[in-house]
Parts: sequence; structure tokens; C-alpha cells
Amino acid sequence: MVIRSVDELEVAGRRVLVRVDFNTPLTADGEVADDTRVRAALPTIRHLIERGARTILMTHLGRPNSQRDPRYTTEAPASKLAELLNVPVIHTDDCIGWGARKLAMDLTDGDVLVLENTRFHPGEKGAERTFAERLSELGELYVNDAFGTCHRGDASVAVLPTFFGGRRAAGFLVARELKMLSGLLDGPKRPYIAVLGGAKVSDKIGVIDSLLTRVDALLIGGAMAYTFLAAQGTDVGASRVEADKVWLAKKLLDKAKSLNVDIVLPLDHVVAPSIEAESEACSVADIEPGMMGLDIGPRTAERYSARIMAARTLFWNGPMGVFERPAFAAGTRTVANAFAESPGYSVVGGGDSAAAMALFGLAGRVSHVSTGGGASLEFMEGKVLPGLKALEED
Repeated sequence: MVIRSVDELEVAGRRVLVRVDFNTPLTADGEVADDTRVRAALPTIRHLIERGARTILMTHLGRPNSQRDPRYTTEAPASKLAELLNVPVIHTDDCIGWGARKLAMDLTDGDVLVLENTRFHPGEKGAERTFAERLSELGELYVNDAFGTCHRGDASVAVLPTFFGGRRAAGFLVARELKMLSGLLDGPKRPYIAVLGGAKVSDKIGVIDSLLTRVDALLIGGAMAYTFLAAQGTDVGASRVEADKVWLAKKLLDKAKSLNVDIVLPLDHVVAPSIEAESEACSVADIEPGMMGLDIGPRTAERYSARIMAARTLFWNGPMGVFERPAFAAGTRTVANAFAESPGYSVVGGGDSAAAMALFGLAGRVSHVSTGGGASLEFMEGKVLPGLKALEED
């Protein structure tokens, strides 16, 4: 895959359309609650400003169902961006149309314009070429710096770049994601350990199947562990099990055995009748009826930590339990600490795992924390991401 970088474009005096991911959580008052995604795009935006580009940023925000909804206006991230850059940022009341076009044409060198939510139009999710063409009229160059949306076929991600030929490129965030995630696929150092958690086996079928051909061991936690334990005939009490996926878990266990890959499952758990109730630790064999596993137990956390510390390449996606609640956070925290302490090449694959690293103050202590949960998983599966495919040189 040959993709041009933003620093290869001649941007001075030119209108540059940049797809960013400003899909930020908002407070009840409509302010940005977490500016991580805005900060992630700053290197590319500053690069363009410093080189005299006329920067036009576009993003989606929330799920407005293809209609204008004031709850999902991009005014808040635009305001946050102005604060972080310490420069004025212009905001449009639409992403296409006469008003947006006039503001774009009136920009001068170094100006920054943020378009209104692309998802206010059905053409965005519908990947409509007509909508993409109207967006293309605003710019002379195109840059994608929204890795978290690259697995989607949205118009601004997968269709719009086709209007720009050799005048399209990846931003610094996307380029770094490609570099760091590729390190997990191309000649990783051994031992290579993957840690997977989260709720459902069905959410991770593709990545598990792919990882089994690459890793030396797969450590499993979270609710998905109980489907695997059930596949081994273990009684897991009231723990969450995808009953219709037990056969699939058996198939994956058999595949791992044939490939000589360890699938490591919990030895003990932190259990409770509900997430609001008082918790206790117990072994796998001792989960009582009515009790559900909500975190890996201390013996399992210690075992996983030791495997992580001995690895030279590491990938993690999915928490070990309901880490948002202190009573069920210890397992995820132990895994996060082990990743932070590991001397190996360590990548955290976005989503809840990235949120956990941030919560525990450890995000800066691993090789890379991906900005795209779904995108990073699909990349690890070996899928062609529409947003990256659209950036490839003709």
C-alpha cells in the first residue's frame, strides 16, 4: 500500500480538506468532555497552518440520523480546537452549500475552518458520490487524519478522496497508526502475546482467527472468557455466555491447539450477583449459581502479568472486567501496568483498552495507543480499510 504523506503535499496558499475524527464525548452542557481526539489531530493541523495552508476540517459527531440535530453540532470541538491552537477557528452552519463554499473561498493563508457535522446529511452514511462531490468543491487538496473512521465507507472517508487524484494524502496520525500497527504484522519479535477482553466473542471472531496464525499465546479475559470456559464444559454460574457462539469458541480452541498456540483462560474471578453488589474472589470451579464473573481474579491477573512481561511483542484489545467500577477494575489495571512495565513492543488497540490506559495514567508508557478501536481490529484482521484504500496512489 503506497500512500502519500501530508508533508509531501505543496499546501501553501491552497485549501486543504482534512477529514478529522472530532467525534468527542460531550457534557450535559454541550462542552467537550474529553479532548483526546482533538489533540490527536493537532500535529497535522499545526503543520498545515505553519506552511500557509487554508485548512478546512470536516468530521462527524454522534449519531444524528442523517438530519440536523443541535445536540450534535461541531461547534464544541471547533471551540476546543481554537483553545488548543490559540488561534481563531471559523465554524460553518453546514458542511456543503453556498455558505460553506463562500467561507472556504474567503480563507486566507493560515486560516482554519471547521465544517458542520457531515452526518447531518444522508449522503455521508450513504456514501453518495453527489454529496462527496459537493464537499470536494471546497478544497484543492485532501488529507485523511481520522484513522478511527478508516474502516467505514462514509462519503467523506472513502468517496471524497477519489476526486483528488494525486492531491490526496494521509495525515501524521494515520501515518503513525499504519507504522505502529504494521509492526504487529510484519516480522514481530517473539514471544508475541495478544490479550483480548470485552463482552463478546462474536465481536472479535476475525481478529482471533487472524491472531492465531501470528501469536505464541492469546490471553483472554472479560465476559468473552465465559463463552470459552463454557466451551470447555465449565459451569460459569450466571456469567455472560453467548450460547450460540459456544460451538465457535470450541472451534477456535481446536484451531489454537493445532497451531500450537496457547489460549490462556482465567483461573479465578471476581464475582457478584450484579455490578452494584458487593464482590468476592473465587476460583473458576467455585462460581455459585446466581453469581457472575465481572473481572479476572488475582491469580489470573498475576499469571497474565508474568506472560506479558516475558513477551517481546504485545497487542491488547478489550478490558478484563467492568473496569469503570473500582470493585472490578483490578484485573484490567494489572494488565495495563504490565503493558506499561514491559520492555517489549506494546500496542493497545483503542476503544475501552485505550480508555483504561488513560484512566490509569499509563497511556504514555506503551509503544502505541491506537485512536481507532474498530479500525485497528479490522486492520489486524488483514481487512482492506476503505479509508486507506481511497488514499492509495493511482
